[in-house]
Amino acid sequence: MNRAAVEFCGVRKRYGELWALRGIDLTIPQGSFFALLGHNGAGKSTLINAMAGLVRLTSGQIRVMGHDVVRDYRASRRALGVVPQELIDEPFFSVRQLLTLQSGYFGLRGRQQAAWIDELLARLSLSDKADVKTHQLSGGMKRRVLIAMALVHHPQVLVLDEPTAGVDVGLRQNLWAFAQELHQKRGMTIILTTHYLDEAEALCDRIAIIHKGALLAVEDKASLLARYPWKHIELTGTGTLHGPLSDYLFSRQAQGWVFRVPRSLPMAQFLAWVETSGLQWVDLKVREADLEQVFMQLTEEVA
Repeated sequence: MNRAAVEFCGVRKRYGELWALRGIDLTIPQGSFFALLGHNGAGKSTLINAMAGLVRLTSGQIRVMGHDVVRDYRASRRALGVVPQELIDEPFFSVRQLLTLQSGYFGLRGRQQAAWIDELLARLSLSDKADVKTHQLSGGMKRRVLIAMALVHHPQVLVLDEPTAGVDVGLRQNLWAFAQELHQKRGMTIILTTHYLDEAEALCDRIAIIHKGALLAVEDKASLLARYPWKHIELTGTGTLHGPLSDYLFSRQAQGWVFRVPRSLPMAQFLAWVETSGLQWVDLKVREADLEQVFMQLTEEVA
């Protein structure tokens, strides 16, 4: 069994009368690609900021690679790299100077570190911007600089907090290819927050859903997707619908219908209903549950 990369033990945070975190108990295994999902205001950013030492908890404890983020903050911050949502806008230093300064905070210098900075600049398509000040960069370029700054000290745990918000498709694809390499080849633990649930479904092996400061689910991806009891069947054609299929009609489309049927319903039975429904159909597609459907179902149940 994998050791813990990050442990949240009874984590609570209160702002006045508002409980932003309500007793979070969560273990993120080393070497996992972990998704932390939730609506805006669910508590994700508070949890990440507490892990990074930027928020003081009301109660509870957080450990990163076994190091308490309060009592052993130097070691915990050395093990952690965070890519925040907010963009950088530094008017005085170039990109390379920023990465060199960031390295110095962790006592890293010399040829080997300079070579790592060069590699980060190349992998994030920043080499031609190395001597440009960040306030002169586009939003997408600033996002790349933040990623480089989070990785410059060789952290064991990387947090990507909405890393693809507002970036173009090319950067998104390059970022995920680089993240997968860091995870698969270097064994880095990656924690992702995103509102693009297709990204989380494609990349992550384990998923936590947080809602109103509390955990709703912490499961591997396959188990979480299995919670959704339906499958969606798209039928293209014409005609007037009647019979058993009417009970499962989910939506009417311009050229057909979408039915939501139990996952356990045999396709042979569904096709038999189609033959007696009065529909003239020409195409059929089956869509199994995706992460967005499971997420919406779980969060709406406790809304």
